[in-house]
Amino acid sequence: MMGWSSWNHFQTHITDAIVRAEANAMVDSGLRDAGYVYVMIDDGWQGERDAEGELHPNSNFPDMAELGRYLHARGLKFGLYSSPGARTCAGFPGSLNHEEQDAQTFAAWGVDILKYDMCSYADVLKDQGRGDLLLEQKLLMAAFSKMHRALLATGHPIGLTLSNHGLLNISQWAPAAGAISWRTTEDVQDNYSRMSSIGFSQAGLARYAGPGHAIDPDMLEVGNGGMTTSEYRTQMSLWAILAAPLIAGNDLRTMDRATRELLTNPEVLAIDQDSLSRGGDRLWTRGQLEIWRRPLADGSSVLAVFNRATAYRGLTATMLHIPWGDLGLKRPNRLIDVWSGKETLGSPHLTLQITAHDVVLLRLYPTRYALAKRPSRLH
Repeated sequence: MMGWSSWNHFQTHITDAIVRAEANAMVDSGLRDAGYVYVMIDDGWQGERDAEGELHPNSNFPDMAELGRYLHARGLKFGLYSSPGARTCAGFPGSLNHEEQDAQTFAAWGVDILKYDMCSYADVLKDQGRGDLLLEQKLLMAAFSKMHRALLATGHPIGLTLSNHGLLNISQWAPAAGAISWRTTEDVQDNYSRMSSIGFSQAGLARYAGPGHAIDPDMLEVGNGGMTTSEYRTQMSLWAILAAPLIAGNDLRTMDRATRELLTNPEVLAIDQDSLSRGGDRLWTRGQLEIWRRPLADGSSVLAVFNRATAYRGLTATMLHIPWGDLGLKRPNRLIDVWSGKETLGSPHLTLQITAHDVVLLRLYPTRYALAKRPSRLH
């Protein structure tokens, strides 16, 4: 899944006009054609319920159905946000006891995907679960499943993506609750420390990813200004290794060329969206260096070498020279540096230089592998 969400940049300060402008920017910048098709309106669109219990948007969104048509006319998909609790994280009305009614409303508006965020349902878990984690898990799974069934009953296809910050072993049961993706972490922030701690904490979760369902370490911060280009490149690479949803969170209207190139690199997107849909995992670590590997559908694999160290006394780069056997890998026939596009023949060692807070992303092709046509770059 690829798209854009309002939350990271705008939070609750979101309007119909902003959504339309961001959608236009998705088209004009080439993001839509690169695969970013979901326009996700996060928390903050809600107004109040009327006497019949029907939920209406606030005054910033005068006509949700018309907004949905506007997005669809531009080849985009419409995403919206709610909660199984009485209130959302930002304090707006949630869907508790209105699941079927809200699902019908969302379908009438043309919504294509719903982000369902636990938020105040934690109060229900506390009251009814009484500290029994297994019972709390069953209660939350039932709440998520209830909305899934309500969405199915509308007859309008609406995907369901779940958010509970990875609590209660959600990766073990989210697909059974109807989820196409589910959050496995707390909220990401636009700084390297938070982003990297969240991303690298996903080690061991690869077995839960597969066709039609993905672990979600939260949205991209690329382009929001709190990190360097190499740090944003690290997030893009790590999320691609994880087969995670790529949901841009920046202001697309003011996006610079460097941000656009990071978000639309065709080789990186092809890795993330690979049809095998198997996530990668940590392969090797030494100090602040980590190597992750992900298998791909065509028989190649991706190796990501991360330098998590902070520059120290002017030392900004580290040299690696590791025999392939020490990584448990056979010597590849060809290597492509995904970000630079440089292609080389395999040698007996993995040899490279990597700067602090950066990544080298390599696509490895086995012996006698016929090199497939690579995706063309956007210009």
